[in-house]
Amino acid sequence: MAQRVYITGIGIITALGNNTEENLSSLMEERSGIGEITLIDTIHKGKFPLAEVKLTHEELLDQVGLPHKSNLTRTALLGMIAAQAAMHSAGIDNAKDSRTGLISATTVGGMDRSELFYEKFLADKSKGQLRDIVNHDCGDSTERIAEFTGIREFITTISTACSSSLNAIAFGAQLIKAGLVDRVLAGGTDSVTKFTLNGFNTLMILDKNKCRPFDDTRAGLTLGEGAAFVVLESEELVNREKKNILCELTGYGNANDAYHQTASSPEGTGAYLAMQKALEMSGQTPERIDYINVHGTGTSNNDLSEGIAIERLFGENVPAFSSTKSYTGHTLGAAGAVETVISILSMTNNVIFPNLNFSTRMKELKITPVTQLKKEINLRHVLTNSFGFGGNNSTLIISKC
Repeated sequence: MAQRVYITGIGIITALGNNTEENLSSLMEERSGIGEITLIDTIHKGKFPLAEVKLTHEELLDQVGLPHKSNLTRTALLGMIAAQAAMHSAGIDNAKDSRTGLISATTVGGMDRSELFYEKFLADKSKGQLRDIVNHDCGDSTERIAEFTGIREFITTISTACSSSLNAIAFGAQLIKAGLVDRVLAGGTDSVTKFTLNGFNTLMILDKNKCRPFDDTRAGLTLGEGAAFVVLESEELVNREKKNILCELTGYGNANDAYHQTASSPEGTGAYLAMQKALEMSGQTPERIDYINVHGTGTSNNDLSEGIAIERLFGENVPAFSSTKSYTGHTLGAAGAVETVISILSMTNNVIFPNLNFSTRMKELKITPVTQLKKEINLRHVLTNSFGFGGNNSTLIISKC
Protein backbone atom coordinates (compact mmCIF):
# COMPACT_ATOMS: atom_id res chain seq x y z
CA MET A 1 0.00 0.00 0.00
CA ALA A 2 2.95 2.35 0.55
CA GLN A 3 4.45 2.00 -2.92
CA ARG A 4 6.12 5.09 -4.30
CA VAL A 5 4.87 6.27 -7.69
CA TYR A 6 7.17 7.55 -10.42
CA ILE A 7 6.54 9.33 -13.71
CA THR A 8 8.51 7.65 -16.50
CA GLY A 9 6.94 9.08 -19.65
CA ILE A 10 5.16 12.18 -20.95
CA GLY A 11 3.26 13.11 -24.09
CA ILE A 12 1.64 16.39 -25.08
CA ILE A 13 -0.01 18.20 -28.00
CA THR A 14 -1.22 21.79 -27.64
CA ALA A 15 -1.32 25.06 -29.54
CA LEU A 16 2.41 25.31 -28.73
CA GLY A 17 3.30 22.25 -30.79
CA ASN A 18 2.40 18.76 -31.88
CA ASN A 19 4.81 16.94 -29.58
CA THR A 20 6.88 17.41 -26.42
CA GLU A 21 9.88 18.87 -28.21
CA GLU A 22 7.82 21.51 -30.02
CA ASN A 23 6.01 22.46 -26.81
CA LEU A 24 9.30 22.84 -24.95
CA SER A 25 10.75 24.96 -27.76
CA SER A 26 7.77 27.35 -27.68
CA LEU A 27 7.94 27.61 -23.90
CA MET A 28 11.67 28.35 -23.95
CA GLU A 29 11.19 30.98 -26.68
CA GLU A 30 8.29 32.54 -24.73
CA ARG A 31 6.09 32.04 -27.78
CA SER A 32 2.36 31.82 -27.02
CA GLY A 33 0.04 29.52 -28.94
CA ILE A 34 -2.87 31.96 -28.65
CA GLY A 35 -4.05 33.53 -31.92
CA GLU A 36 -6.97 34.13 -34.26
CA ILE A 37 -9.70 31.51 -34.75
CA THR A 38 -8.96 29.52 -37.90
CA LEU A 39 -10.45 26.02 -37.54
CA ILE A 40 -13.99 26.70 -36.31
CA ASP A 41 -16.70 28.31 -38.43
CA THR A 42 -18.15 30.67 -35.83
CA ILE A 43 -19.63 34.14 -35.54
CA HIS A 44 -16.92 34.81 -32.96
CA LYS A 45 -14.09 34.85 -35.51
CA GLY A 46 -12.17 38.06 -35.06
CA LYS A 47 -13.86 38.66 -31.71
CA PHE A 48 -12.09 36.23 -29.39
CA PRO A 49 -8.67 34.58 -29.71
CA LEU A 50 -8.16 30.84 -29.25
CA ALA A 51 -5.22 28.53 -28.62
CA GLU A 52 -5.82 25.99 -31.38
CA VAL A 53 -3.81 22.90 -32.24
CA LYS A 54 -2.63 23.78 -35.72
CA LEU A 55 -3.87 20.59 -37.38
CA THR A 56 -7.15 19.92 -39.20
CA HIS A 57 -9.28 16.86 -38.52
CA GLU A 58 -7.79 15.16 -41.57
CA GLU A 59 -4.25 15.99 -40.50
CA LEU A 60 -4.91 14.52 -37.06
CA LEU A 61 -6.17 11.33 -38.70
CA ASP A 62 -2.96 11.21 -40.73
CA GLN A 63 -0.99 11.51 -37.50
CA VAL A 64 -2.56 8.31 -36.13
CA GLY A 65 -2.67 6.50 -39.46
CA LEU A 66 -6.45 6.36 -39.96
CA PRO A 67 -8.47 7.03 -43.14
CA HIS A 68 -10.11 10.43 -43.64
CA LYS A 69 -13.59 8.86 -43.65
CA SER A 70 -13.19 7.96 -39.97
CA ASN A 71 -15.72 9.56 -37.63
CA LEU A 72 -13.41 9.77 -34.62
CA THR A 73 -13.78 12.97 -32.63
CA ARG A 74 -11.11 15.64 -32.40
CA THR A 75 -10.98 15.02 -28.65
CA ALA A 76 -10.19 11.34 -29.20
CA LEU A 77 -7.56 12.04 -31.85
CA LEU A 78 -5.71 14.58 -29.72
CA GLY A 79 -5.76 12.11 -26.84
CA MET A 80 -4.50 9.25 -28.99
CA ILE A 81 -1.51 11.31 -30.17
CA ALA A 82 -0.50 12.42 -26.65
CA ALA A 83 -1.11 8.97 -25.14
CA GLN A 84 1.02 7.21 -27.73
CA ALA A 85 3.80 9.75 -27.21
CA ALA A 86 3.75 9.16 -23.45
CA MET A 87 3.98 5.39 -23.92
CA HIS A 88 6.90 5.84 -26.33
CA SER A 89 8.59 8.25 -23.90
CA ALA A 90 8.37 5.60 -21.18
CA GLY A 91 9.81 2.94 -23.46
CA ILE A 92 6.64 0.85 -23.46
CA ASP A 93 6.19 -1.25 -26.59
CA ASN A 94 3.52 -3.58 -25.24
CA ALA A 95 0.91 -2.43 -22.72
CA LYS A 96 0.14 -6.05 -21.87
CA ASP A 97 3.59 -6.87 -20.48
CA SER A 98 2.53 -5.45 -17.09
CA ARG A 99 -0.83 -4.67 -15.49
CA THR A 100 -1.58 -1.32 -17.14
CA GLY A 101 -4.52 0.98 -16.57
CA LEU A 102 -5.85 3.96 -18.51
CA ILE A 103 -7.51 6.94 -16.85
CA SER A 104 -8.47 9.67 -19.30
CA ALA A 105 -10.25 12.93 -18.54
CA THR A 106 -12.37 15.18 -20.71
CA THR A 107 -15.20 17.69 -20.44
CA VAL A 108 -16.05 18.34 -24.08
CA GLY A 109 -16.14 14.73 -25.22
CA GLY A 110 -17.32 14.30 -28.81
CA MET A 111 -19.13 17.61 -29.06
CA ASP A 112 -17.27 18.57 -32.25
CA ARG A 113 -18.89 15.72 -34.24
CA SER A 114 -22.29 16.29 -32.63
CA GLU A 115 -22.22 19.88 -33.84
CA LEU A 116 -21.79 18.63 -37.41
CA PHE A 117 -24.93 16.53 -37.05
CA TYR A 118 -27.19 19.12 -35.44
CA GLU A 119 -26.26 21.92 -37.82
CA LYS A 120 -27.67 19.84 -40.70
CA PHE A 121 -30.51 18.24 -38.70
CA LEU A 122 -31.94 21.51 -37.40
CA ALA A 123 -32.08 22.86 -40.94
CA ASP A 124 -33.71 19.71 -42.31
CA LYS A 125 -34.99 16.86 -40.10
CA SER A 126 -34.08 14.36 -42.84
CA LYS A 127 -30.45 15.47 -42.88
CA GLY A 128 -27.52 14.83 -40.59
CA GLN A 129 -25.54 11.61 -40.25
CA LEU A 130 -26.09 9.62 -37.06
CA ARG A 131 -22.50 8.38 -37.31
CA ASP A 132 -21.48 11.87 -36.16
CA ILE A 133 -23.17 11.56 -32.75
CA VAL A 134 -22.43 7.97 -31.73
CA ASN A 135 -19.10 9.16 -30.26
CA HIS A 136 -20.63 12.04 -28.31
CA ASP A 137 -20.17 10.76 -24.74
CA CYS A 138 -17.03 11.52 -22.73
CA GLY A 139 -16.17 7.85 -22.33
CA ASP A 140 -15.84 7.33 -26.07
CA SER A 141 -12.49 9.11 -26.33
CA THR A 142 -11.15 6.93 -23.50
CA GLU A 143 -12.28 3.77 -25.31
CA ARG A 144 -10.59 4.95 -28.51
CA ILE A 145 -7.34 5.70 -26.67
CA ALA A 146 -7.50 2.28 -25.01
CA GLU A 147 -7.92 0.55 -28.38
CA PHE A 148 -5.08 2.58 -29.86
CA THR A 149 -2.63 1.84 -27.03
CA GLY A 150 -3.70 -1.75 -26.37
CA ILE A 151 -4.61 -1.13 -22.71
CA ARG A 152 -7.20 -3.53 -21.31
CA GLU A 153 -6.50 -4.05 -17.58
CA PHE A 154 -8.40 -1.05 -16.20
CA ILE A 155 -10.12 1.75 -18.14
CA THR A 156 -12.16 4.67 -16.84
CA THR A 157 -13.05 8.28 -17.60
CA ILE A 158 -13.05 11.26 -15.23
CA SER A 159 -15.00 14.46 -15.85
CA THR A 160 -14.80 16.96 -12.99
CA ALA A 161 -14.61 20.08 -15.13
CA CYS A 162 -11.21 21.78 -15.24
CA SER A 163 -9.67 19.63 -12.51
CA SER A 164 -10.44 16.45 -14.48
CA SER A 165 -7.00 15.36 -15.67
CA LEU A 166 -5.25 16.23 -12.42
CA ASN A 167 -7.77 13.97 -10.73
CA ALA A 168 -7.03 11.31 -13.35
CA ILE A 169 -3.35 11.37 -12.40
CA ALA A 170 -4.13 11.25 -8.68
CA PHE A 171 -6.53 8.34 -9.18
CA GLY A 172 -3.88 6.51 -11.19
CA ALA A 173 -1.45 6.87 -8.31
CA GLN A 174 -4.06 5.50 -5.91
CA LEU A 175 -4.57 2.41 -8.09
CA ILE A 176 -0.82 1.73 -8.09
CA LYS A 177 -0.51 2.25 -4.34
CA ALA A 178 -3.42 -0.14 -3.78
CA GLY A 179 -1.63 -2.80 -5.82
CA LEU A 180 -4.41 -3.03 -8.42
CA VAL A 181 -2.14 -2.19 -11.36
CA ASP A 182 1.59 -1.79 -11.96
CA ARG A 183 1.39 1.30 -14.12
CA VAL A 184 -1.17 3.79 -15.39
CA LEU A 185 -1.42 5.99 -18.44
CA ALA A 186 -3.19 9.05 -17.01
CA GLY A 187 -4.11 12.42 -18.45
CA GLY A 188 -6.76 14.25 -20.40
CA THR A 189 -7.90 15.61 -23.74
CA ASP A 190 -10.28 18.32 -24.90
CA SER A 191 -10.97 20.14 -28.16
CA VAL A 192 -12.34 23.61 -28.78
CA THR A 193 -15.95 23.57 -30.03
CA LYS A 194 -18.71 26.05 -30.72
CA PHE A 195 -20.45 24.72 -27.61
CA THR A 196 -17.59 25.65 -25.27
CA LEU A 197 -16.89 28.94 -27.01
CA ASN A 198 -20.54 29.99 -26.78
CA GLY A 199 -20.89 28.66 -23.25
CA PHE A 200 -17.95 30.59 -21.82
CA ASN A 201 -19.05 33.68 -23.75
CA THR A 202 -22.47 33.37 -22.08
CA LEU A 203 -20.69 33.37 -18.71
CA MET A 204 -18.97 36.59 -19.88
CA ILE A 205 -15.52 35.36 -18.88
CA LEU A 206 -13.74 35.35 -22.26
CA ASP A 207 -11.03 37.96 -22.85
CA LYS A 208 -11.21 39.68 -26.24
CA ASN A 209 -7.43 39.86 -26.08
CA LYS A 210 -4.90 37.25 -24.97
CA CYS A 211 -5.51 36.26 -21.37
CA ARG A 212 -3.28 37.88 -18.74
CA PRO A 213 -3.44 35.78 -15.57
CA PHE A 214 -2.87 37.45 -12.19
CA ASP A 215 -2.81 40.89 -13.79
CA ASP A 216 -4.88 43.66 -12.23
CA THR A 217 -6.36 44.42 -15.68
CA ARG A 218 -7.28 40.78 -16.44
CA ALA A 219 -10.56 40.44 -18.31
CA GLY A 220 -11.15 36.72 -18.65
CA LEU A 221 -9.73 33.48 -19.97
CA THR A 222 -8.68 32.31 -23.42
CA LEU A 223 -9.92 28.89 -24.48
CA GLY A 224 -7.43 26.35 -25.75
CA GLU A 225 -7.34 22.72 -26.77
CA GLY A 226 -4.93 19.85 -26.48
CA ALA A 227 -4.06 16.65 -24.70
CA ALA A 228 -1.39 15.42 -22.33
CA PHE A 229 -0.65 12.11 -20.63
CA VAL A 230 1.90 10.81 -18.15
CA VAL A 231 2.97 7.25 -17.46
CA LEU A 232 2.87 6.41 -13.76
CA GLU A 233 4.79 3.33 -12.62
CA SER A 234 5.19 1.56 -9.31
CA GLU A 235 8.49 1.56 -7.47
CA GLU A 236 8.64 -2.22 -7.86
CA LEU A 237 8.19 -2.08 -11.65
CA VAL A 238 10.67 0.78 -12.04
CA ASN A 239 13.32 -1.13 -10.08
CA ARG A 240 12.66 -4.42 -11.84
CA GLU A 241 12.88 -2.92 -15.34
CA LYS A 242 15.52 -0.33 -14.42
CA LYS A 243 13.35 2.40 -15.91
CA ASN A 244 14.43 5.97 -16.52
CA ILE A 245 12.62 8.22 -14.03
CA LEU A 246 11.54 11.77 -14.84
CA CYS A 247 10.28 12.58 -11.33
CA GLU A 248 8.29 11.20 -8.41
CA LEU A 249 4.63 11.94 -7.76
CA THR A 250 4.83 12.65 -4.04
CA GLY A 251 1.56 14.34 -3.17
CA TYR A 252 -1.94 15.15 -4.32
CA GLY A 253 -5.05 16.58 -2.76
CA ASN A 254 -8.66 17.27 -3.68
CA ALA A 255 -11.21 19.44 -1.90
CA ASN A 256 -14.62 20.83 -2.76
CA ASP A 257 -15.88 23.98 -1.05
CA ALA A 258 -19.24 23.72 -2.92
CA TYR A 259 -19.43 27.51 -2.99
CA HIS A 260 -20.91 28.08 -6.45
CA GLN A 261 -21.56 26.27 -9.73
CA THR A 262 -19.03 28.29 -11.73
CA ALA A 263 -17.15 30.49 -9.26
CA SER A 264 -14.40 29.89 -6.72
CA SER A 265 -15.03 30.90 -3.11
CA PRO A 266 -13.81 34.44 -2.31
CA GLU A 267 -11.69 33.07 0.55
CA GLY A 268 -10.09 30.39 -1.65
CA THR A 269 -11.12 27.69 0.82
CA GLY A 270 -11.16 24.79 -1.64
CA ALA A 271 -7.85 25.79 -3.17
CA TYR A 272 -6.22 26.13 0.24
CA LEU A 273 -7.45 22.72 1.39
CA ALA A 274 -6.33 20.98 -1.81
CA MET A 275 -2.82 22.44 -1.54
CA GLN A 276 -2.66 21.65 2.17
CA LYS A 277 -3.64 18.01 1.58
CA ALA A 278 -1.04 17.62 -1.17
CA LEU A 279 1.67 19.03 1.08
CA GLU A 280 0.73 16.69 3.91
CA MET A 281 0.88 13.65 1.65
CA SER A 282 4.21 14.68 0.16
CA GLY A 283 5.72 15.21 3.60
CA GLN A 284 6.92 18.66 2.55
CA THR A 285 6.55 21.96 4.32
CA PRO A 286 5.43 25.04 2.35
CA GLU A 287 8.94 26.54 2.28
CA ARG A 288 10.27 23.50 0.40
CA ILE A 289 8.10 24.15 -2.65
CA ASP A 290 10.28 25.80 -5.28
CA TYR A 291 7.66 26.67 -7.91
CA ILE A 292 3.89 26.72 -8.38
CA ASN A 293 2.29 26.25 -11.77
CA VAL A 294 -0.92 28.01 -10.80
CA HIS A 295 -4.38 27.39 -12.24
CA GLY A 296 -4.36 31.07 -13.24
CA THR A 297 -7.17 31.32 -15.78
CA GLY A 298 -7.17 35.10 -16.08
CA THR A 299 -10.69 35.55 -14.74
CA SER A 300 -11.34 38.09 -12.01
CA ASN A 301 -12.74 35.53 -9.58
CA ASN A 302 -10.32 32.64 -10.08
CA ASP A 303 -7.04 34.50 -9.86
CA LEU A 304 -8.06 36.44 -6.76
CA SER A 305 -9.36 33.32 -5.01
CA GLU A 306 -6.24 31.31 -5.86
CA GLY A 307 -3.96 34.17 -4.89
CA ILE A 308 -5.63 34.54 -1.49
CA ALA A 309 -5.27 30.78 -0.90
CA ILE A 310 -1.58 30.86 -1.84
CA GLU A 311 -0.83 33.80 0.44
CA ARG A 312 -2.72 32.11 3.27
CA LEU A 313 -0.80 28.83 2.91
CA PHE A 314 2.69 30.18 2.17
CA GLY A 315 2.58 33.40 4.18
CA GLU A 316 5.54 35.68 3.55
CA ASN A 317 7.45 32.98 1.66
CA VAL A 318 5.40 32.46 -1.49
CA PRO A 319 7.52 30.54 -4.01
CA ALA A 320 7.98 31.56 -7.64
CA PHE A 321 4.76 31.03 -9.57
CA SER A 322 3.32 31.53 -13.03
CA SER A 323 0.36 30.55 -15.16
CA THR A 324 1.28 28.76 -18.37
CA LYS A 325 -2.29 29.22 -19.63
CA SER A 326 -0.85 32.43 -21.07
CA TYR A 327 0.90 30.04 -23.49
CA THR A 328 -1.63 27.24 -24.04
CA GLY A 329 -4.95 28.86 -23.26
CA HIS A 330 -7.31 27.06 -20.91
CA THR A 331 -7.52 23.48 -22.17
CA LEU A 332 -10.38 22.64 -19.78
CA GLY A 333 -10.39 18.93 -18.87
CA ALA A 334 -6.88 18.54 -20.26
CA ALA A 335 -5.46 21.49 -18.30
CA GLY A 336 -4.22 19.56 -15.27
CA ALA A 337 -2.29 17.05 -17.37
CA VAL A 338 -1.00 19.73 -19.76
CA GLU A 339 0.34 21.75 -16.84
CA THR A 340 1.73 18.65 -15.13
CA VAL A 341 3.76 17.88 -18.24
CA ILE A 342 4.89 21.52 -18.42
CA SER A 343 5.86 21.34 -14.75
CA ILE A 344 7.92 18.22 -15.48
CA LEU A 345 9.61 20.06 -18.35
CA SER A 346 10.38 22.89 -15.93
CA MET A 347 11.90 20.49 -13.41
CA THR A 348 13.93 18.40 -15.87
CA ASN A 349 15.25 21.47 -17.68
CA ASN A 350 15.81 23.61 -14.56
CA VAL A 351 13.70 26.49 -15.85
CA ILE A 352 10.63 28.47 -14.83
CA PHE A 353 8.43 29.59 -17.71
CA PRO A 354 7.09 33.13 -17.32
CA ASN A 355 3.55 34.39 -16.92
CA LEU A 356 3.09 36.11 -20.30
CA ASN A 357 1.15 39.36 -20.81
CA PHE A 358 1.58 40.48 -17.19
CA SER A 359 2.03 44.19 -16.42
CA THR A 360 0.27 45.22 -13.19
CA ARG A 361 0.15 43.54 -9.77
CA MET A 362 -3.34 42.80 -8.45
CA LYS A 363 -4.22 45.43 -5.87
CA GLU A 364 -5.68 42.84 -3.47
CA LEU A 365 -2.49 40.74 -3.35
CA LYS A 366 1.13 41.21 -2.34
CA ILE A 367 2.47 38.68 -4.82
CA THR A 368 3.37 38.85 -8.51
CA PRO A 369 4.14 36.03 -10.94
CA VAL A 370 7.42 35.30 -12.69
CA THR A 371 7.52 37.45 -15.84
CA GLN A 372 10.87 36.47 -17.37
CA LEU A 373 12.29 33.06 -18.23
CA LYS A 374 14.39 31.82 -15.31
CA LYS A 375 17.17 29.37 -16.15
CA GLU A 376 19.48 27.17 -14.08
CA ILE A 377 16.91 26.94 -11.28
CA ASN A 378 17.09 23.80 -9.15
CA LEU A 379 13.46 22.77 -8.79
CA ARG A 380 13.25 20.04 -6.16
CA HIS A 381 9.51 20.19 -5.51
CA VAL A 382 6.90 21.67 -7.88
CA LEU A 383 3.23 22.16 -7.06
CA THR A 384 0.53 22.53 -9.72
CA ASN A 385 -3.12 23.50 -9.26
CA SER A 386 -6.27 22.75 -11.26
CA PHE A 387 -9.63 24.06 -10.11
CA GLY A 388 -12.95 23.11 -11.69
CA PHE A 389 -16.52 24.35 -11.79
CA GLY A 390 -18.58 23.26 -8.81
CA GLY A 391 -15.64 23.87 -6.50
CA ASN A 392 -13.72 20.70 -7.40
CA ASN A 393 -10.16 21.77 -6.57
CA SER A 394 -7.07 19.61 -7.02
CA THR A 395 -3.35 19.95 -6.38
CA LEU A 396 -0.43 17.74 -7.33
CA ILE A 397 3.22 17.79 -6.21
CA ILE A 398 6.10 16.31 -8.19
CA SER A 399 9.59 15.91 -6.77
CA LYS A 400 13.03 15.51 -8.27
CA CYS A 401 14.59 12.08 -7.82
